[in-house]
Formats: sequence, C-alpha cells, structure tokens
Amino acid sequence: MDSAPVVPKNDPSLLFTNAGMNQFKPIFLGAQEGLKSDGKVWKRAVDTQRCIRVSGKHNDLEEVGHDTYHHTLFEMLGNWSFGDYFKEQAIEWAWELLVDEWGLDPDRLYATVFEGDDSDDLPADDESAKLWREKTTIDQGHILKFDKKDNFWEMGETGPCGPCSEVHVDLRSDEERKQKPGAELVNMDDPRVMEIWNLVFIQFNRQDDGSLVKLPAQHVDTGMGFERICAVLQNKTSNYDTDVFQPIIQKIAGLAGKKYGETEEADIAMRVIADHIRAVSFSIMDGASPSNEGRGYVIRRILRRAIRYGWDRLDFKKPFMSELVPVLAKQFTDVFPELDGQVEYIQNVILAEEKSFLNTLGQGIELFKSMIKGKEKLSGDDAFKLHDTYGFPIDLTELMAREKGVEVDTDRFDELMKEQRKRARSAGKFSASKKSDLDWKVIKGGNSEFVGYDEFSVETSILAFAENEENKIILLEHTPFYAESGGQVADVGTISKGDQVIRVTDVQISDDGHLHYVDQLPEDLSGVWTATIDLNRRQEIEKHHSATHLMHAALRDVLGDHVAQKGSLVAPDRLRFDFSHFEAVSQDELNRIERQVNEKIQENIPLLEERSVPIDEARERGAMMLFGEKYGDKVRVITFDPDYSVELCGGTHVPATGKIGYFRFTDESSAAAGIRRVEAVTGKVADQLLRSEKEQLQKARAVLGSQKDLVSGIESLIEKNRELEKELNKMLQSRAGDSLDQILENGIDVSGVKLFKGKVDGADMDTLKQLGYEALEKLKTNSVIVLASEDTEQDKVYLMAAVTDDVIQKGLKAGSMVSKLGRIVGGGGGGQPNLATAGGRFPDKIEEAFKKTEELISAEI
Repeated sequence: MDSAPVVPKNDPSLLFTNAGMNQFKPIFLGAQEGLKSDGKVWKRAVDTQRCIRVSGKHNDLEEVGHDTYHHTLFEMLGNWSFGDYFKEQAIEWAWELLVDEWGLDPDRLYATVFEGDDSDDLPADDESAKLWREKTTIDQGHILKFDKKDNFWEMGETGPCGPCSEVHVDLRSDEERKQKPGAELVNMDDPRVMEIWNLVFIQFNRQDDGSLVKLPAQHVDTGMGFERICAVLQNKTSNYDTDVFQPIIQKIAGLAGKKYGETEEADIAMRVIADHIRAVSFSIMDGASPSNEGRGYVIRRILRRAIRYGWDRLDFKKPFMSELVPVLAKQFTDVFPELDGQVEYIQNVILAEEKSFLNTLGQGIELFKSMIKGKEKLSGDDAFKLHDTYGFPIDLTELMAREKGVEVDTDRFDELMKEQRKRARSAGKFSASKKSDLDWKVIKGGNSEFVGYDEFSVETSILAFAENEENKIILLEHTPFYAESGGQVADVGTISKGDQVIRVTDVQISDDGHLHYVDQLPEDLSGVWTATIDLNRRQEIEKHHSATHLMHAALRDVLGDHVAQKGSLVAPDRLRFDFSHFEAVSQDELNRIERQVNEKIQENIPLLEERSVPIDEARERGAMMLFGEKYGDKVRVITFDPDYSVELCGGTHVPATGKIGYFRFTDESSAAAGIRRVEAVTGKVADQLLRSEKEQLQKARAVLGSQKDLVSGIESLIEKNRELEKELNKMLQSRAGDSLDQILENGIDVSGVKLFKGKVDGADMDTLKQLGYEALEKLKTNSVIVLASEDTEQDKVYLMAAVTDDVIQKGLKAGSMVSKLGRIVGGGGGGQPNLATAGGRFPDKIEEAFKKTEELISAEI
C-alpha cells in the first residue's frame, strides 16, 4: 500500500497522520471488509507510512535532536491483517524476519507483553507470552510484562486499540551487558536498549466515555521505526549516523562551515534541523503550509524552532533551510517521488517563512535575554509579548528558557492567549458551534429552521427575542435569511406584519438558531409575520459565491494542485479569496485564470445542488473539502460540471453560471507568508467597472487627440514629458549655479574661517550635494559652506554643509555640524567630514540654523 499523506485529507479530527493505522480505521471499525483494489478485497497488506508526532499523546518534539532516536517525522514500516491472521503468525513472522532474515543476535532481543489492567477490566496477555515461548527461540527470561502505558496501544482518546507486544534490542557492548542485564533497561529510556517493533493486536474500540467495546473482527497492526532499524542493521548507535540522515547533516555542516562531531552543541543543532526539514517539507508537500492556526501553526513552530537552532548555534543569520530541500528530495526519489516534483514550491514556502521570522528573531532573542536577566522565572506577560510581537511560539520560548535554567509562567500565558482569542471572536458575535449566552424571552415554543435555499419570503412566527445595550435579536420559526458563514455575508431584509416593518441588519448563527439582528422590537411580537430577504442583494452575493468556486478551480488548474483555500469573503459587491501559493501571481497568470472563469460563465453551466450526499461518496467524487470544517455523514455538494468544480459548500449560488455575467480581478497581494490574496468582482459591479474604465479611456483619447491608437498617443506624451523634465532640470541647475555664485560672493569671517551660507530655491538634496562639491572645488581652503532649500509642497527642509580639508584639521567636521543643524529644523542627518546633509520639516527654522552655524564654528576653531 502507498503511504497516506501526513496531512489527513478526510479526517478533521486528526492533526497529522501519526501512525500507520490511520488510513485503515474504517476497516478496523467494521465500516469496510478489507482493502478494495482491482476488484478484489485484500485481507493482508504491507507499507511504509510517513508519520508526524508533535502534539497530544504521541509527542516526541522535546527529545528530537537531543537523543539519538526520536523524530518529528519518521517512516513506520507495517504489516497488516484485517480479520485474517492474528497473534501467532505475527509473533512467529516477526522473529523470522529479525533473526533468520536480518541476522540480529537473538540474545540481544527482548519481547514485552501486556500485564493486564483492572481499571479497564482487562486480563494479562498470557497468550502472547506463551507464543513467544513456544514459537520462537527467544530466551525465556527475555519475555517481560509491562502495564497499559507501555503495552496497550491506543491511537488517541478514542478509536481502535488493543494490547501490544514490543520487540526491544540491546545495543550495548558485551562487557556492559554482563554488568547489567538488558531486562533491567527495557522501557527505561536508555537509547542503547530501545524498542524497534510493536506488534499491536487491535481488538477494541475506545468510546467517548472511556469504555472499551469489542470490535467485530480482530486485526494485526505492526509498526517498525524505519530509522531505528536502519541504525541497528548499519551498526550505528545513533539514527542520525545512518545514511537516512547523513546527507542532510553533511549539507548543513557545509553551509555552516563546521564538521559534524566536533561539538555537542553544534551537533544537536544539526540533528534538530535535519529532523525538522523532513517534517516541514513533507507537510508542505501534502498540503499544510505555515500559518497561525491548526496544523499550519504546528509546521510554523517546527520550522521556527529549527531556524532558532541555526541562528544560535550555527551562526545562520540568513535563510538556509530551503537549501536542504533538494538533498531531501533526492534521497526519497524512489520512495516518495512526489517530493521531487514539488521541490521549488516547498523551497519557496520555506524561504518566505524564514525571511519573515529572521526579521524579528534577533530582536526577540535579545529581548528574551533582558527579560530573564537575574530571574528564575519568565512572566506570562513577557512570554506573550515574545509570541505576539516577535512570533515566538510558546514551546520555543520554553526551550530557550530551559537552556538558561529558567521557568515560564505558562498559566498566565494561556490566560492571555484566551483573552486574545476572545477579542478576535467578539467581532463575530457568536460562534457557529456554541450556544449563545443571551437571555431569551420566549414567545412560542418550537425550533428554528432555515428555508432560504428555496424561499426568499415566508410566513413565519417569532419564537423568542433578546436585547441588551447593543443589540436587539429575534429568533424565527422559519427563516429565509442566510446567516454569515463559510465566508458568505449574511442576508438583510425585513420582517413585517401589517404596517409594522422591522429591518434585519445582520444574521449570525448559534446552536439556538439563526439570530436576526433588527433595528427595533415591536410591542406585540405574536401572530404571523412575513420574513423577506433583499433579493437583489442576495442575487449579487450568489454571483460572487459561484464565481469563487469557478475561480478556485481555475487557480488550481493554472497555478497547481498545491493551491488550497485559506480564507474567503463573499459579499454583494466583491469577493476575496486567500490561498496557499509561494509567490505573487503574475499578470499573465491572472489573465489566464480570468479568461478561464469567463469561459465557464459563457458556457452557462447549470448548478447541480445535492443536499444529502453521503460523505464517502462525496470524497470518491473528488469534492473539495477544507480542513477545520466539521462534516457530518451527509453533506451538501455544489457542482458546476463534475469534471471542473465540485465542492462541499453551505452557501447560496446562481442556478447557472451564465447568471454571473462577467468576472474581473481587481487586486492580487500577499496575505501572509506562503498565502496570496486575490479580489474580484462580478455581475453589476463588474459591469460598472468596465463602464468606468471605458469612460476613462474615452476621456484619455479626447485629451490626447488619438481616437484609434491610444498607446502611441500615451508613448508620445511620455516622451514629450521626459524632454520637458530634462529642460526643466537644466534650468533649475542653471538657477542653482547662479544662486551658488551669488552666495560665494558674500562670505563672512567667523573665527578666522570664511563662512558662506544661503538658500537655494527649488533645489533637492542631490542638487545641494552637487553644489557643495562645486563650492569646495572653487574655494579649496579655509572655508565652510552651508546651503539650505525648502520643499513648500511637502513642508520639507534640505541642508548641506561642506568643509575644506584645512578646516577639518582644525577640528570642525561637516557630519558633526550638520547633525546639530538638522535637529534645529526638526530632523537629523550626517555624512563625511568634508560634506554632509540633513533633512527636516520646519522651513521657518532655516535662519536659526544659519545663525547656529556661526556658533558651532566659533566653538570648534
């Protein structure tokens, strides 16, 4: 079987694929009979699964790089039985592979079995112990029993689980083994006596309440760490010394100008970086980019952790991680060839993140040092500042603190994070997954139902209302109003009865139902009301939402399958769409996307809306799904041509693409590192944009007198403008030269030095500098020149001071003098001893600066 992606595509409950069994969960739970392929159902399989363990129950992050055998990303070699063979064959074949095929010394191997657990009412796994004794040649004293922590495997808080039997290997020297039996070091975190294979016998399903339910069939899930077994077979005491990691480590060492093995501090950094580049690269390859939430934030944390190690211990002050990706891809060409196909994209995503973090890393480290100086504990407020201002993930701050023997007040940090999230949520009024905290006044019993996919105006009843200082809210029995969700803004409209008209200004959703924010509450809310949405507005929203789907498909077609939605806004007057991409979208690419969307609009593709599609069927049909969205067993699928755009969506759409009218991009920009943002308009707004541009072109033609070739007219105008600018510059330079000659005719004596000062109208800073050099060339000795100019339109002042060499020898320098003059005119400056400049914003202070010049000369000469 091929490896599943490390980013689970159809399991929002799982942050990363953390075990080989993740993709086989439906089989273990009885939802599938076995693996279906080529018309057959397979009961046995083998694979190598790339896994990431960085959070939750399976979290090895802190050990990575510091010990020799833990990793964030690793390959899990597995053999599987789906209701076929069980304990006997698994144990017998494990021994055959390790001892007979690979030649491991049986005297160095230990097998552990489950000792039972009273809290779960589970007996000891005596069956496995017996099989080890009778089906293998293992030393009877090497069969050990351990508790649930070590020998009962669970994927997480819930799900398939069961007792397991682990194989450990003792890699110590013969002398060490004689002094202390390996049995005393099994499961004691000794890197030389480590687990290499886990035979899991999946028999139960852990429920939400913690109870265990027997599965319909018994399965085998074995997991062997590829990196560990390589170290064993290559006679290495460290996974990092094998050919799995050495190519990357040697590349890091070369970039750093160091040798691996010289100092432990540098070696740890190289190991951390070598490990982390694997996790980051494969995550990006499989669809997760660094971001501020979810698995994207985990990737950001891992990447920034590696960057910090490089900065502190290997003196990498410029981006370096992206340069490791080609080495990694070459290693995996024959194993996971899809990595080699995305090298450039992965490099660009990593490079963008490196540049972003390196901008603040140095400042953050220096601030951290000042924060902990003389302290034993870093405050939560300081930790939050490092996170909020400098981008330091809390686990990075904790790592740096541990290295200095300092604690971190994580409780206070967590409080501040909760407050920040609360502030971020407040603008949204209510979460779609939580009960509102409103004090409802009930008018009529019943549940709220949304009917807005089919009805735009309905007769309904008011179930309840609530109000506070800021809002008045109504809950309707039936509502056509779409509540803000999925990026689509809410409907607005009216709720009326007779001559009473209540305006609905916003609609949010909570578990209570659709919350209608209204401008007033009538005294009598009983009876039958008519709820009507603003249909024209809804139709413009629908055009933008359907166009978003067409555009999403076009983005993936033109830019690549790595494009994934990262956020959106669908409004009546525009759409905004954030997506993963490593560089600016070129104008040519935007044009191609725009053309493709408009072609689909012109095809007038009818909408296929399906409201109760089994989620497995939607997946099989390739429907676009977003991580973080919670999908039930039945989903709503929006299709515009099954071969073009199929997405899970709760929004409202046009009945056919022709209704959109026209699509036009209005902007493309960066939303975050590795995330681009496009904005576009459709329908009436796009038509208005086109009309406005046409009017501007017509006016331009009228001004230029060119009705046919507008481009030639503009080029001619630009060329004429350049010629006029040249003539103007010549005139200004001539005037400035005249001004300089006049100034040089009126010098005054100050402490035996000739001072020449004056204003040069219309001169910019470059012109003043040029005049300064001309003055020095003319005067040569015993002179100081100070010139000023003002830009009246921008309220700016330009100053220039020049000093001849002999005056410099007397102690007066232009740079020192002009910095003091700059402060007088509201700015500052500096430069060389013989010529320097300054800028300011107080033109009325020029004469005061000239007067100060005389004082400075007298003080220095």
